[in-house]
Amino acid sequence: MPLKNGPQSCIPLLWNGLAMAVVLIVDDDWRLSQMLREFLQREGFCVLLAGNGQEMWEQLGLHPVDLVVLDWMLPGGRDGISLARELRSRTATPVLMLSARGEADDRIAGLESGVDDYLAKPFNARELVARLRVLLRRQGHEEGGRHLEFGPFRLDLAERRLYRSGKEVEMPQAEMELLMAFAQRPRRILSREVLLQALGAEDDGRFDRSIDVRVTRLRKVIEENPKQPQYLLTERGVGYRFLPATLS
Repeated sequence: MPLKNGPQSCIPLLWNGLAMAVVLIVDDDWRLSQMLREFLQREGFCVLLAGNGQEMWEQLGLHPVDLVVLDWMLPGGRDGISLARELRSRTATPVLMLSARGEADDRIAGLESGVDDYLAKPFNARELVARLRVLLRRQGHEEGGRHLEFGPFRLDLAERRLYRSGKEVEMPQAEMELLMAFAQRPRRILSREVLLQALGAEDDGRFDRSIDVRVTRLRKVIEENPKQPQYLLTERGVGYRFLPATLS
């Protein structure tokens, strides 16, 4: 049974007012993947699914991902070991490997491939959650962060209010929506396509520059010099990246 079951999106999503960590599960066991997705969503994660290496790269190209849960045995000629090595050469995203092969030599081989953690099947779902949260903390993921600070600004994520030096900044709803989309994925490159999804807009197939216009307007609000931005940077040919100082 295919894992692709319609569009998948994790932006923007909040859980109890907090930005969700995005987990990509790469496993051809459809039943297990669905079970894990339901459990992880209840624990406050946003979950994407892929059934093989090709689908994994497709999802990584569409969505900023905080964690990858990667099965060792996959169809399509690429196993988890080879995919883990390629992932590590291209990204610092933490990878947890799942495998029915639980012998010491297998665990060592998995860890030597570049994964950050290894969990043998069968496993307890709560242990998986605990391990994922440890990996997030190691990466400095701001789990539970309600306030984001950059320069003289402080953004209240729960209340959706922006303050400059303690005074609330009045700004149009469109710019606030865009700022919230960036705030939920700080320091990640977001493509125009991902930002359109975040804003609930649809790409009608035309060369839509509305995101660029909104970014220009947002820079006028948060940048000292919009032509030389410090916080909202352009990644040429790819999209944009938001660089706040801290989440607390």
